[in-house]
Amino acid sequence: MSLNLEEKKAVVSEVSAQLAKAQAVIVAEYRGLGVGHMTQLRAKARQSGIYFRVLKNSLARRAVADTPFAGLSSHMVGPLVYGIGSDPVAAAKVLHDFAKGNEKFVIKAGAMANFVMSSKDIANLATMPSREELLSKLLGTMQAPITNFVRTLNEVPTKFVRGLAAVRDQKQAA
Repeated sequence: MSLNLEEKKAVVSEVSAQLAKAQAVIVAEYRGLGVGHMTQLRAKARQSGIYFRVLKNSLARRAVADTPFAGLSSHMVGPLVYGIGSDPVAAAKVLHDFAKGNEKFVIKAGAMANFVMSSKDIANLATMPSREELLSKLLGTMQAPITNFVRTLNEVPTKFVRGLAAVRDQKQAA
């Protein structure tokens, strides 16, 4: 079903709005993929906060023009789906994991601000820990010295009490 001019403008403005707050765009070919699989992928993308849409390439080119993702225009050929996310690792993980399970879903390219990525780069990005995982590791690293210090301070009275208990037991035995 073709869109009239107003509908096309609305689609381009909607995608442009998503691109304005995005940190990553991933482009994948879905040729031969069934509707059920696409529905599963849409649900996973929605759960991860990824804007996931099948677009006409001409409309997508208009949306990415004059944005940091303009380098993707040369990769927009064939039946493509676009994953746009504010968390680049989450977007890469969802699409990469789905591509591992479906050989008909092929990641073509991706982009971060002013940097076009190959499918190999996206696979590397997908294997990185998420932002939440990195923050929790950082917090654990920051808490470790404090925890060890408190444990060391607690050891002094504990040793004293153990020593008193040993003396008490020794006197009772004698």
